[in-house]
Amino acid sequence: MTSVKAIVPEPVRCHVERASHATACSNCNLRGLCLPVGLSPDDLERLDTLVTTRRKVHRGETLFRRGESFASIYAVRSGFFKTTVSSEDGRDQVTGFQMTGELLGLDGIGDSTHSCDAVALEDSQVCVIPFGRLEELAQEFAGLQREFHRVMSREIVRDHGVMLLLSSMTAEERVAAFLLNLASRLEARGFSPSAFVLRMTRAEIGAYLGLKLETVSRAFSKLHEDGVLGVRQREVRIVDPAALRRLVSDEAR
Repeated sequence: MTSVKAIVPEPVRCHVERASHATACSNCNLRGLCLPVGLSPDDLERLDTLVTTRRKVHRGETLFRRGESFASIYAVRSGFFKTTVSSEDGRDQVTGFQMTGELLGLDGIGDSTHSCDAVALEDSQVCVIPFGRLEELAQEFAGLQREFHRVMSREIVRDHGVMLLLSSMTAEERVAAFLLNLASRLEARGFSPSAFVLRMTRAEIGAYLGLKLETVSRAFSKLHEDGVLGVRQREVRIVDPAALRRLVSDEAR
């Protein structure tokens, strides 16, 4: 792992607003994705005190940067983000893509400092969750603590999946696994798993999968020519999901 830049830019100031009752955790249709379900009415009332502000982050703006002090984690209410680290020669390594219902900022828990940048890939909105208050509530009722542990476990498993991609799969297999993972996450949010618009560029996909831009483009073209995908710029249609899954399962075997 190469070292990262020591210079920390000034943080981008995002638009902050108070969260209303209509968008409280107990009324949010995304709650099952980022916070626990099945809580009692009293626990839900306490949970509503957790998120008091929301933040708008415009496309290209940074929610937090490497080196900034950690104080909160963020639930993506709408939009799409990428997290990146920078090498000494200025190259950005994408470490993840986060969508609606997923959490950002967990990297700062260890030493109270963020270890990556979080950049909006489109106009987005996040719920700000003060970590100190989260810890207090987690001690008061076990449901929140269990869910938080589940979220952290999910992130670890996802990191392991990326390590598998980078260590053993061909370029075409990496792209197939990436698209299947993305489709599964979109389906869990009520979106189509077979037709979607990529919020990230080919270069950003390559920076995530450890591939050059040209290699990613060739992999998409090959899958398109084989009739597995329909590709039109950032619009992707999975024509033959079974064939896409076979690419990954063959590698697993």
